[in-house]
Amino acid sequence: MAWYAAGAMTSHGTRHATRPFGPERPGGQGLDPQQEESGNRAILALLADSEVRDQVDLVITWRGAADDPTGAYEVWSRRGLVRFRRMLREDGGLDFEIVEVLGQNPIANQDPARLRSVVEEQKAAQASGFAAEDPARRFIRPEHQSYPFAYERIAQLFDSPNAPDLVISPCDWAQGIQHGTHGALHVRQARAPLWFAGPRVRPGLHGVAVREVDVAPTALAALGFPQIDGEDATGRTSSERGTPPDVLLRRQDGRVLTEILDATRAPAERLYVFLLDGLSQTELEDRLARDAAALPNLRRLRERAAVLENGQIVNFPSITWPSHTTLGTGVWCGHHDVVNPSYYLREKRERVSPQGQQVRTESFVSSRVETLYEAVHRVRGPGALTMNVYEPLGRGADHAVLEGRNLCDRPRVRALTQEMLADCDPRWERDGQTAVARESTLDARGVAQVVELFTRVGLDPPVFVFHELTLTDGAGHDYGPHHPGLAAALDESDRRVGRVLDLLEQRGVLEGTLFVVTADHGMAPQDVSLRANPAHHVTRIGLEADVAEPMIWLRDLAVAVECAADGRTARVLVAENDALATGERPAVEGAEVIVEAHVAGAAPRRIAHGRTGPGGVYGFATPSDLAPHEQAVSVRAEGFNPRRLRLDGAVLALDLRAALYGERGDFRASSG
Repeated sequence: MAWYAAGAMTSHGTRHATRPFGPERPGGQGLDPQQEESGNRAILALLADSEVRDQVDLVITWRGAADDPTGAYEVWSRRGLVRFRRMLREDGGLDFEIVEVLGQNPIANQDPARLRSVVEEQKAAQASGFAAEDPARRFIRPEHQSYPFAYERIAQLFDSPNAPDLVISPCDWAQGIQHGTHGALHVRQARAPLWFAGPRVRPGLHGVAVREVDVAPTALAALGFPQIDGEDATGRTSSERGTPPDVLLRRQDGRVLTEILDATRAPAERLYVFLLDGLSQTELEDRLARDAAALPNLRRLRERAAVLENGQIVNFPSITWPSHTTLGTGVWCGHHDVVNPSYYLREKRERVSPQGQQVRTESFVSSRVETLYEAVHRVRGPGALTMNVYEPLGRGADHAVLEGRNLCDRPRVRALTQEMLADCDPRWERDGQTAVARESTLDARGVAQVVELFTRVGLDPPVFVFHELTLTDGAGHDYGPHHPGLAAALDESDRRVGRVLDLLEQRGVLEGTLFVVTADHGMAPQDVSLRANPAHHVTRIGLEADVAEPMIWLRDLAVAVECAADGRTARVLVAENDALATGERPAVEGAEVIVEAHVAGAAPRRIAHGRTGPGGVYGFATPSDLAPHEQAVSVRAEGFNPRRLRLDGAVLALDLRAALYGERGDFRASSG
């Protein structure tokens, strides 16, 4: 597809007038002009330093400029750079315009069908020079991956003021100490299985390219919910866009998958989402294909399901708390604001960790978006019972134990849990996998809650259940995504799915229920010997930053220089670059300022040296024989990255393009 500055071409070849559509809610995310020095230094270190350069696939940011506040999104890699803009078309749609490519566009391949089988993974691993037949070493290099919906998934992240300055996407095998992991932009870690089974569904295999944000609106369409005057992916309501109501949620980034639905059929009465956490689609499909007796209960659903052959491509980062929240709201993490399991709040100068906190996390989700639970109550009324089963997103659910709302009869749940423990595989304890054993017990307790609420006398069955089955994630992490331990976890989870299906059949609500089977991300085997944590490399080289892998928030200074009109004095003003909630940037007192003369052919000569006083200001005399561009200012303050600029305001930052790619766009292996 060709792109033009005057207007992007659509997939149909029609020219539309466009305008740049940068970060939706600016709040310090990405790199601004004050961060060119630290940002370029961090990117170069991540891609060039020998300690991590083989572990990092991509370094991603949005960069604004004083003369171009719409800026551009940047994806840096050892094989090349792409800069692009998100564009808003006059018809209200979104396009992406390529601004610059040096070397190879690292995310040019966005094929959603790439690596969707174990056989394809084996071929790609072999082409990558790794052990195709050893599932624990079946690593795949970036050039054999793809990056579905990469432009959209990158741009959405930087819509949130909680987004980082830099985010890395590690190589397939290079993150953490567990045998399997996820979080990257590429398809292997970003693809999750997706089936819809029940009323209004067209059964069969469908080759549609699906994003995670498409799941929620499709489910609500199958329930027959009405369209409302809500916001679409541009953040504008239907009325603001001049159209009739056309979304199903207060904010809806995705679309209804009309290809898999038959709107002429009666809608579903209930919705039941099975989320098999962290389950690799290739492992699930391979197991079903090679073992006809395996997973009989999941097969019951699959036989009447619309199966998305390419799965669904999840949020970026492809990681637990953001992705679960995307599934339950129909919006990307840049719009629901849970951008990472842990993230930094610039305006408060503090780190928060929904995943670390585990309980009472619903307040982290933006009030601007609507959850599926809230949508069900809006349409079906407050009496419609909604149920969360250990799912990280619980806002609006009537029953949500993680949020402190437990509708169950607790003694009965304890008794039922003892029955459900019969489904647990004894191998977890035998293998010494205590964390996996705990997740197995948790899943048993979750099914007990479902049984209790669906069988309670005098209580109508829940209208919506979001059921998290955690075991597949734990086994994928601790054994590996293609290990026999994962197969055992699938078998155990299948037994629980069977209990739920039998229960709903006994209550007479099975046929009227729409089932969604999916996951929150994919999973890839890891080289645990690396103990890789490449995002933290920026702190190891001395940069001041808050790091919650794979994200980096740089701690920078905002420095301004002012020269008096008579050329005899100047002053330096120093503040924190990140603003408070009020918009104020606190002044930095006590910052060290050094001013030097830099004249061609002469050694540097110190002109002034001192510290900022009240208001973060340092004033000094300037030699009348030196022009502003011949005087360099260095600023240092504890807890912040140093700054270097000329007295004329020009920033003295390294030339990142030259350092990485040289004149021909070739990568230089050394940072110099």
